[in-house]
Amino acid sequence: MLKKILALVAMLYAAVCFAAVDVNKATAAELDSIKGIGPSISTKILDERKKGNFKDWNDLVERVKGVGEGNAAKFSTEGLTVNGSSFKGAAAAPAAAAKKDEKPAAKADAKPAAAVAPAAAAPAAKEEKKDPKAEAKAKKEADKKAKAEEKMKKAEEAKAKKDAGKNAKADAAKPAASAAKK
Repeated sequence: MLKKILALVAMLYAAVCFAAVDVNKATAAELDSIKGIGPSISTKILDERKKGNFKDWNDLVERVKGVGEGNAAKFSTEGLTVNGSSFKGAAAAPAAAAKKDEKPAAKADAKPAAAVAPAAAAPAAKEEKKDPKAEAKAKKEADKKAKAEEKMKKAEEAKAKKDAGKNAKADAAKPAASAAKK
């Protein structure tokens, strides 16, 4: 019986951790459950909320000290919402990067739709917002691989050139050796 109760408590805890938390409805404990929000920021959020609900993410960023656009993006990826919407500024950075690189352009177009998704879709939005980091890492690895391949190609060319020089010397030595035998 004790095992069942502990399992139930663990499942409820996991459900709370993965559920979206609306800043206008959350308690201090729910705000603290968001990674990056500690007691001081949750207290500031609750104090500002007493003055009036937050209209949007910009309102939250302006009214609560310690919550900038960077933190707002992090909190949003962890499941925090304002009136059911996730932070839209997080999608602006990948969109700017998309202009430089054509591959992320398709994903950058998909991100604003995820940013407007309801609170129930917050876990899916969390995964999509991690994609720019994964893309950057993949691009970095691809660049590293391309440099390694280029280095290998240069080494192979140098070896081929060296071998060609040896073969030319050997070919030149063969007629001289043949002439010496005769």
